[in-house]
Order: sequence, then C-alpha cells, then structure tokens
Amino acid sequence: MEKLPLVLDLTGTFVFALSGALAGVKRELDLFGVLVLSFAAANSGGITRDLLIGVVPPGAVDDWRYLGVSLFAGLVTFYFSSLIVRMSNSVLLFDAAGLAFFAVAGASKALAHGLNPVMAIVLGMVTGIGGGMVRDVLLAEIPTVLRAELYAVAALVAAAIVVVGHVLQFPVAPVTAVALISCFSLRVMAMRRGWRLPVAKIRGQHDPRGTKAVSKGPEKS
Repeated sequence: MEKLPLVLDLTGTFVFALSGALAGVKRELDLFGVLVLSFAAANSGGITRDLLIGVVPPGAVDDWRYLGVSLFAGLVTFYFSSLIVRMSNSVLLFDAAGLAFFAVAGASKALAHGLNPVMAIVLGMVTGIGGGMVRDVLLAEIPTVLRAELYAVAALVAAAIVVVGHVLQFPVAPVTAVALISCFSLRVMAMRRGWRLPVAKIRGQHDPRGTKAVSKGPEKS
C-alpha cells in the first residue's frame, strides 16, 4: 500500500501528460505551451489531493520524477504527434486511462494517510478529474467533467472499489486491477454509447414562433 500510490501516480502522470500535450498539439500551441499543458494536465489533480491531505510540498513539486515524466511525455507528443494519434485513436482514450490511474492512486494515497473511507473516495475522484479540468480551462473550454458522459462517475466507481477492497481487507493487486478496468471500461463505453447523467433544461422556454414549449423534464441516460 505504501508504494502503490507512487507507481500509479507516475503512470497516471505519463498518460495524462500525453492527453494534455496532444490536446495542445491539436490546438497548435508552441513547444512551451504544449509542455505547460502537459505538466498541468498531469499534475493538477495530484497537487490538489496532496494539499488536501496535508502532504506539503506536494509530490509533483517535491519529486523530480513527476516533472521529468510530464516533460518527456510532452516532448514525445510534440515531435511524434501523428504516431501518438494513431496509437491512441483519440485523445479521450488517454484521458480515460489517466482518469483510472489517478482515481485509484488518489484513493490509495488517501487511505495510506488515514482518511476515512468516504473522503478517500472523494479524493480519488478529485485526483482523477483535477488535471483534465485545468487542461480544459487553459484551452478555454468547458471542463469535460461538467459535460461529458460519466466522467466523474467513473472516477468515483474506481475510488469506491479501492476503498471497499481496503475495508474488507482484500488483496491489493486484484482490487487495483478491478478498479482500473472498471473505470476505464465505464468511461470508454459511456463515450461510445452516449451514456450520461440527466442534462439541465430550462422549463417553460418559448420557441421562436412564440408558442410556449412543453417541457419534458431532464433528459435521462
């Protein structure tokens, strides 16, 4: 349990850095912009988690490996972006993988620092969605977590599996594997099939012809 969060953190850092860098390449940023986006996407969630559990300075600032992994992923993506795109088929696949790794890492690290199960689940979600939110804000986009198909929900599922496995004292390795696969699969299936939470609608809107529209309530997935 002591080494697992670090391994997952570095793996998630690399994957999310690829996601952030590729998003920057698609928006035609320069090398510096791509590297900044790579680091921000890869480490914002972990930094937020560490500050909330009292780990100061955060691992992403205190350990050079986080910066090294982020910059390496950014450089690889900048110079071999076409290869990365062909390998991933979509930047969202990298994002889904990073979400899974970070949600599991966040919950594991929270448990290792003695947080209660509920807050460990919440911090797992925060770790997973934080980097993607900062990436989208830097690109002047609505954060994916606020509009995409089951983004935060997938992170919550992964974190919950880790916490339940810890409470029931199941072996760490299989619990981690199940959590990673569940989060990634749920996110990918949600993207492909359009699964999402109900969407907010304003009731009583008028259509352009002046006829009051009949509200059907929130859409359901």
